[in-house]
Amino acid sequence: MPHKSGFVNILGNPNVGKSTLMNMLIGEKLSVMTPKAQTTRHRIMGILSGEDYQIVYSDTPGILNPKYKLQSAMMNSVESALDDADLILYVTDVVESADKNEEFLKRILESSVPKIIVINKIDLSNQNDLEALVEKWKTLSPGTIIIPISATNKFNLQSLMNSILSLLPEGEPYFPKDQLTDRYERFFVSEMIRGKILETYQKEIPYSVEIEIESFQEESNLVRIAAVIYVARDTQKGIIIGHRGEMLKRVGTGARKEIEAFLGKKVFLEMYVKVARDWRDSTGMLKKFGYI
Repeated sequence: MPHKSGFVNILGNPNVGKSTLMNMLIGEKLSVMTPKAQTTRHRIMGILSGEDYQIVYSDTPGILNPKYKLQSAMMNSVESALDDADLILYVTDVVESADKNEEFLKRILESSVPKIIVINKIDLSNQNDLEALVEKWKTLSPGTIIIPISATNKFNLQSLMNSILSLLPEGEPYFPKDQLTDRYERFFVSEMIRGKILETYQKEIPYSVEIEIESFQEESNLVRIAAVIYVARDTQKGIIIGHRGEMLKRVGTGARKEIEAFLGKKVFLEMYVKVARDWRDSTGMLKKFGYI
């Protein structure tokens, strides 16, 4: 049987469960998952290898109309995902309108790249409404494979996997079979801290935050990590720290436990909060954080 290998890029609007889907498909938590929109900022690669296939998934930021330079940089990674895909998974759900972000959706549907439309969160719908939604997508994209799933419940993922393999081109693996991602441990540590901030704080605060790992020192049975939490304004620094440092301590405790599970070692985590005014519109800061 010929070996199949290719890049499968996951596109869609914010909050449709793209990150959850990729994590479930590869069996590892690589992308931050929270109920909040715009959770994914970077394009994150997850590699799934079998005996006769290698699927290189890319979880991209959600499609949006940029309001500042950070979001423009995020959309650039979405644009690149249209260009280098062997297969596109366009993820929608039973809640959002089928024609949301119509202009970008039209570009995806008119692309010559093979694609699968994935309707997520079907556990929130009923049979009649789901059938009507499937028919609507058939009208929008005639001939395209449409697969309803529930990523959190792992429902119909095998059917999706079979369709992905059927559309994947023949080819040799791009990466060693034991490689899981293109990112380093430091990146995932920063994402775990950011994920805890997304879970802990409300409104604009999580979207004004960026994490930098200043040091990452591995010892025989301990990893010492120093992380800087950057915020965009002075008032946000106080909110992040909280009364007597209680909020920051809560984030640190939750993040440390998750990092320990990820690294398989005890972790000593130090966190500091600094103000980088309006970093989301600063070309220099966006370069520093790896967005451009």
